[in-house]
Amino acid sequence: MAGYLNLLLRLTIWFLLTADLSWANILIGVTVSLLLPRGLTNLGTLKDWLRTLGEVVVAIPQAYAEAIEIMVRPHRHEVVTVDRAKPRRSPGLLFLDIFLITFTPKTIVQHYREQGWYEVHRISRRPNP
Repeated sequence: MAGYLNLLLRLTIWFLLTADLSWANILIGVTVSLLLPRGLTNLGTLKDWLRTLGEVVVAIPQAYAEAIEIMVRPHRHEVVTVDRAKPRRSPGLLFLDIFLITFTPKTIVQHYREQGWYEVHRISRRPNP
């Protein structure tokens, strides 16, 4: 099942990059998604995939709210934090985690450390203690 979710993730990225849902582009996207090499790493459990996809759905209205907040009340303070990644994440789930952090306007992942840490740049209205 996780293999199908991995294929769906690749197709979603393809459609976001091409912005074309024609039959020819769908065929090319499916072909490219199937031909891309797959690592022999842990694919992640279905439960992890569903939880992460649910977090992405919740992040969409949060991103709009943060964008409006930044426009109405400028955020002039910034900090770089190091956050721990969730344990035992497949590369696809790591990508979704980084996408989720970066999708919201107040945060962006600057670097992922192989030891399981994200360097996250954050902006805020007030200085962080």
